[in-house]
Amino acid sequence: MGMVTNNTKVTNVLMLKKLLIFTLIMFAFGYALVPFYEKFCEVTGINNLLKPDVLSKDSWVDEGRWLAVEFDANTRGLPWSFKSLQNSVRIHPGESIEVMYEITNNSDREIAGQAIPSYSPRYLEKYLKKIECFCFTKQVLKPNETRQMPVQFVIEPDLPADINTVTISYTFFELPEGVNVIKK
Repeated sequence: MGMVTNNTKVTNVLMLKKLLIFTLIMFAFGYALVPFYEKFCEVTGINNLLKPDVLSKDSWVDEGRWLAVEFDANTRGLPWSFKSLQNSVRIHPGESIEVMYEITNNSDREIAGQAIPSYSPRYLEKYLKKIECFCFTKQVLKPNETRQMPVQFVIEPDLPADINTVTISYTFFELPEGVNVIKK
């Protein structure tokens, strides 16, 4: 019987060592994910979705080309109505444009929300410069309040020439109590 107990102890010690090594490896992996995630966000432009852009001093307007810009508005889990007052615009790349959105809180309570942008084609974010946008800050709407909010932007003339139509979409999400801004 002493043999079985000895083998069990050896097996348990070996398992403990394996679990400790596994724990250390998982901790190191988790620690390494932070800089990896930051680099991924930098490369994909995710970090810059909720901040105003700065226009280059040497920006220009390509008057020889037209671009159709379509607008989309959505909500997720909010009793709000949200729409763009214009379905689309036709602009020259490099031209500054302002579009108005309208949002209504259809509930009987005050609600905070924030809009997260998305674009089509996906790489449009490299060429889209938002100067003013309601998506930069949280929006708090009182019961049954309606608000109009502007988005001012420029699509740089460097946008590939084979792109003639782009879509800018915003989706509003409810912010939990105590959260100021969704961070990406």
